[in-house]
Order: sequence, then C-alpha cells, then structure tokens
Amino acid sequence: MKQFGKGVVRLRVFILILSLVLAVPATMGMIRTRINYDILSYLPEDIDTMQGQQIMLDEFGKGGFAFVVVEGMDDKDVSQLKQKFEQVDAVSEVLWYDSIADISIPKEILPEDIYDFFNNGDATMMAVFFDKATSSDESLEAVVEMRKIAGKQCYINGMSAIVEDIKDLTMKETTAYVGIAVLLTGIILAVTMDSLLIPLFFMASVGLAILYNLGTNIFLGEISFITQALTAVLQLAVTIDYSIFLWHSYKEQKEHTTDKYAAMAEAIAQTITSVVSSSVTTVAGFLALCFMSYKLGLDMGIVMAKGVVIGVICCVTVLPAMILIFDKALEKTVHRDLVPSLDKAAKFIVAHHTAFVVGFICLLIPGVYGQIHTDVYYNLTDTLPADLNSVVANSKLKEEFDISSTHIVMCSSDMSRKDVIKMTDEMAKVKGVNMTMAMDTLIGPSIPEEAIPESVTEIMKSGKWQMMLVGSDYKVASPEVNAQVDELDKIIKKYDGNGMIIGEAAATKDLISITKRDFAVVNSVSIAAIFIIILIALRSFSLPIILVAVIEFAITVNMAVPCYTHTTIPFIASVVIGTIQLGATVDYAILMTTRYKQERIDGKDKTEAVTIALSTSMKSIMVSALGFFASTFGVGVYSSVDMISQLCTLMSRGALISMVTVICALPSMLLLFDKLIINSTVGMKEISRKESAFKVPTFEN
Repeated sequence: MKQFGKGVVRLRVFILILSLVLAVPATMGMIRTRINYDILSYLPEDIDTMQGQQIMLDEFGKGGFAFVVVEGMDDKDVSQLKQKFEQVDAVSEVLWYDSIADISIPKEILPEDIYDFFNNGDATMMAVFFDKATSSDESLEAVVEMRKIAGKQCYINGMSAIVEDIKDLTMKETTAYVGIAVLLTGIILAVTMDSLLIPLFFMASVGLAILYNLGTNIFLGEISFITQALTAVLQLAVTIDYSIFLWHSYKEQKEHTTDKYAAMAEAIAQTITSVVSSSVTTVAGFLALCFMSYKLGLDMGIVMAKGVVIGVICCVTVLPAMILIFDKALEKTVHRDLVPSLDKAAKFIVAHHTAFVVGFICLLIPGVYGQIHTDVYYNLTDTLPADLNSVVANSKLKEEFDISSTHIVMCSSDMSRKDVIKMTDEMAKVKGVNMTMAMDTLIGPSIPEEAIPESVTEIMKSGKWQMMLVGSDYKVASPEVNAQVDELDKIIKKYDGNGMIIGEAAATKDLISITKRDFAVVNSVSIAAIFIIILIALRSFSLPIILVAVIEFAITVNMAVPCYTHTTIPFIASVVIGTIQLGATVDYAILMTTRYKQERIDGKDKTEAVTIALSTSMKSIMVSALGFFASTFGVGVYSSVDMISQLCTLMSRGALISMVTVICALPSMLLLFDKLIINSTVGMKEISRKESAFKVPTFEN
C-alpha cells in the first residue's frame, strides 16, 4: 500500500488530468443510458402477468394501452380525432364505437352494451393500443404526440401516460436533487472540518466518482428512474467519509514530517486499509438487494455497490492529487476546529449507561409494534401531484365511466361464442366489475363472425389468443381489487385452463406478494453477510451479534416512525431501507468497537476502555451521520415524487437514529457484555486471566 501511495503522489498531475479526461466519456455514457420509469417492468418474467403482456405484444402487436375520455365533442370530430391518433407512430389500433358501427347510425339504436361502454352523457371514451411495451420510448412519445393532438377536451389515461408524467417530473427535479445534497453536505463539512476550502475538493472528487458511476451504467443498458434519482445522493452520503478520513490522516502525517509528499503517501496507505474495510459492509448491504426476485433490487444493488467501489478508488487517487496540487491554497484556509471536545459527553453516557439500556429496552416494544403496523402503498399514481395529466385523466375516467382500473383477459381464440358470452356474464357479476368487453359480446350472438370485417376482428383476436377488457370500480393495489383479480382468474380458468388476467392491477397484486417475500430474503442476506464481515474483521463471535443488534434496533425505530406519524410509505422502502441503513451505518459501531477492543488489549479496564472509545470516535460518528443526513434530507423535503421523497426521508432519519443508538446504546452493550466479549474474541482471553490475577483478595473474620 505504501508503494501504491508513492505512485499516486508521483503521478498526481497525470491522475488529475486523466480524471478530467475520463469525465467526457462518462458524461456521454450517462446521457446515453436509458432510464426506465415503469416499476412494474421489473417483475419476474416467468409470472402470468408478465408472460401475458409478452403474448399480447407478440400475438396482437399491442403492448401498452390507454383510455381516452373526450368531453363535449361531436361524433364527427371524435371520429376525426380517432383517425389522427391512428396516424401516430407506435399506435397500433384505436377502438371506438365507430369500429363496430357506422357513426351515421344514431347512438340510441345501438345495442345498450355497446352504447354504455363508449358513452356517458356528453362524454365518450376510446381505447388506444400501442404496438410497443408500456414504458418503451416509442409508447411514451406516442402519449406526448396524442396530447398535442387531443387538446383540452381530452384526457389520456393508462400506465404509459403515468410513466410519461413521472419521466417529466423526475427529469426536471434530478439536477436539483444533486444541488441540494451538495449544498447541505457542504455546509456540514464547512462547520465540522478545519479548512474552508477542503469541502470543495471533497465534492469535486466525489462528484467525479458519481459521474463515472452514472457513465458506466451504459453497460447495463438501462437503469430505473429511482436508481438514477438516488445514485448521486446516496453515493455522496456513504462515500464522503472516505474523503474525511484521508484528510485527517494526511494532516496527522504532516505533524510528523515536513515532506508533504511523504505524508500523503503514508496517508493513502492508511486510508486504503481503513476505507476498504469500512466500504465492505456498505457494498455488502447494497449487494444484498441483488437477491430480490423483483429486479429493481438488482438494478439498485449493482449501481450502488459499483458507486461505493468507484468512490473508494477516487478517494485514494483523485482526491490526494487535488490536495497536493492545491496544498498552498488549502493551508491558507485552515482554521481552528469548531467542534468542541466531547469528553464530558462521553463520560456522562458511560456513567449513566444503565439508564440508557433501560431507555432503549422501553423503546423496543413500541418500535417493533410500529414497524409491523406501518402502512405501505403500491400504487404510485395515488402519490403523484393531483394536477398531472395522467392523474386528472384517471379522475375523469372514474367520474364519467366509473372505471378505477382495467383488467385485460387473455384466453383461447377457439372458445365458442357461447362460452365467451357465459364467461363474460359470469365475470360481470363479480363484485366491483362494471364493464366486460369481448369481440363476441360486442357483435352479439346473432351476427356470424364471418360477416365481421377482418380489421375489426383483429383488434380483439389474433392467432391462438383473444383479448377481453374488464373494467373495475376498485383502485389498483386495494384489497378489493386483489380479491377481484383472484375471483376473475378462477372464472377464466374454468373456461380456459391457459387463460390469464393481466394489466396494472394484476401486476401490482403480484408485486405485493413478491416484495413481501423479498423483504425477508434481503434482510436475511444482508444480516448474514455483514455478520460474517464483522466476525472476520474483529475476530469475535459475540461482537457481530451485538453490533448488528444495535443497528437493527435503529432500523426498527426508523421504520416504526411512519406508523405513529400516520404516514404511508412506498413498498420499496420496506425492502431496501433496512439493508441500506445496516450497510451504511454499521461502520459507526465498528469504529467505536475497534477502539474499545484495542484499549482493552492494551490493559485498560472496561469502563476506561469504553470511555476512551466513545470520546475518540464520537466526533467521527457525528460528522459521518450528519453528512449522510444532509445529503438525503433536502431531497426528501424537495422531491414531488413521493417514492423518492420517502426513501430519502427514511435514509436521513435512519442516519440520525443510528448515530444516537451507537453513541448512547453501544457503550452500554460493551460494558454489559464485556466478559462475554473477551471470552469470545481472539486475542482478548488473556485479559480475563490478567484481571483475575490482579484482583485484591478479601478476607472475612
């Protein structure tokens, strides 16, 4: 490591120039990386809802679809609007009542089912099918073009419209996320560091690391909008500590030598050893997300873990080069440490350790209760701003046609007309179903299929499959719609064993069951991985249990807060926050415990060892936690996308709770389990024998 440090010092100018040159292809890679805004597209490909969507795309040439509600427009104008929609790239078909009957026929003499499906008062509705997947670039561009054509009298509903609105919203805000995180973190660093200029170099180094991370995502093909929005913020939060450690190490080495280059080489060697050990737990926490069957976890896990590794590399190469090149300017901005000594606080906490233990035990029960009873939402639409086009369109569809969600039924095209009508009649009787539409029900039993134009038949039938639409009163992700999907599926299977129900509601129902399973898997993997890492690093069996338990307590309290504030959190938060908080903040506990272990080995008694460990590590823990808090809190307050806002709020609060827990609870745990620790830790058993040997014997008369 010392040779590596000397190499970095020697090549400092080359490293800085190379880092700036690499920023160019990284920027190009970032721009060219596709962003996926559809959270349902990350469901496993082998489930019915995803297979059904692929069949629909392959057999019918239809991916996404939308309902368009038109108000106060003459039939002739609606027909012309329909024709304009059909000319839009990526629009496969548009189904309106003139697809079945000529508009010259008065609506009043049409079959009641057809009339009621397409009309309500002065409002009419058409179904638009896209020939690409719901969240494909082509489908999203088609929505934009349709909105331009439609005007203010039309409202475009559907997942493609929702995804397009989320895209617009996050694209406008993502740059602001980075700016807010940098500003607030910079303020924390300016207060806690001993140089006014060094935070700028920290930000420059971490900024390049973030850019490299985002640029290398091009090799993944695409990433989620959630990953894109959180990468910069989270990477800044978890890697800024590495820069702080290098700076402190460099300043310490400069006290022992007047040669700044030798000091930096030594600081780099020390930083690599410490930072690599520290980053391993963070990387493990992120990689645990890759074990989710819901592939958004894989997306986030790879990108975040990659970001930490790149952050470490930049910390020991780019940042030292910057510091050495601009060393004179840095020296001019050095000021005295503004953070007061924390020795008195450490002594107070150790002296009252019993009270802290009792306090945390009292918090545990409401914490567990709150975590279990925190409400989770799966329907992203409910949390979007009410004035978004797609949200307004959803409201119009509900108001005018009483449709809150739409199911697509895929079944065999060989089903007899009689069975189709029986099946749709049976589905229509399911609670909450307000509309069923199949080709056979639209044309009625009296018209032979041969008399129907092929262009009409192809809309609903193709090859081995036929498609039906079912309208529901119930909202996506509600218990009612989930029960409805189950009941509809039973009816479909009765008539066609290979039949399936797809659409947003069915996919979201799968999402609920899959992520519940993922929560248990990810937590188990992250806890096991970090337990093993701590076991190897500290060579102890008891310390990993204590440290993981302390952070898991902090996670429990963090996840319980929404229950008592009556806040509903996004489903992904319940899965990923635990492993992120564990991986990112267990380092606080490791830092203090490592010093405690060393002091005990050096001969200090348990109280003195814990006091020294707490007083020497408290400032580092606070700076690290406050930096994490600053980089995420502002985004949580600012973001209009509730999923991003809630994730950042939970992470920022989690950093503070972990900080308080480690500072106040861990010393108590180390004192309480001191004897167990020294008897279950390699290199510490000798302490017990020495202390027994030096005990003063007592004699009774």
